[in-house]
Amino acid sequence: MRALPVRLDAVLVQAVIAAALSFAHLHDLALAAGQDGWKAWAYPVSVDLLLVAAWRRLRSGEAKAAGWCWFLVALTASLGANVATAGLLDLDDVPAWLCILVAGWPAVAFLGGTLLAHGAPKPTGTPATASETPSTVAAPEPTAVETEPPPAGFELPAGAPESAPASTSPVPPALVALARKVADEHRARTGTPIDTTTLRTRLGVPMPLAEAIATQLP
Repeated sequence: MRALPVRLDAVLVQAVIAAALSFAHLHDLALAAGQDGWKAWAYPVSVDLLLVAAWRRLRSGEAKAAGWCWFLVALTASLGANVATAGLLDLDDVPAWLCILVAGWPAVAFLGGTLLAHGAPKPTGTPATASETPSTVAAPEPTAVETEPPPAGFELPAGAPESAPASTSPVPPALVALARKVADEHRARTGTPIDTTTLRTRLGVPMPLAEAIATQLP
């Protein structure tokens, strides 16, 4: 198996160095405050894990108020340790209030981690519940059909209902001429004769009259 190439990134190297220095400062402060042995090493781990958990919550885009709250708490703890060990605090004589803060940090970190973990957003890919499933499917919109109005001055004969038989519907010559024009255009465009339904739609006339017109077309 061929080994994957490792590319050093200057930003990554800088992040590792900064994390190591911050880790050491937290360890030194916890040790000076009376937390010796493995406990001094556990303090920087708890601070860094709380920072990571809060940052993941901010990246998720949900409950940002809680994410920012615990991110600032962990950042304050890390930044405070860095400043305190920079020579401004005598590590051989740590004040009592700082010892109290260091001793109470585990409870604060446990509370923050628990709240961030239990308030995690719902993972993607979870099946939708019945209330989230759409109950109806939108029907496709009807396609508009181009229509042409009857020729100017044309009116349907009085007393000729739409349901009248095609054989009894009189057809004005002007309407027959228009129908021939429409049929010729349809044949030139599609290569097939125009059907009665299309002819009725193009002329805008009742179906019985369209059937009567169709019988007079070549």
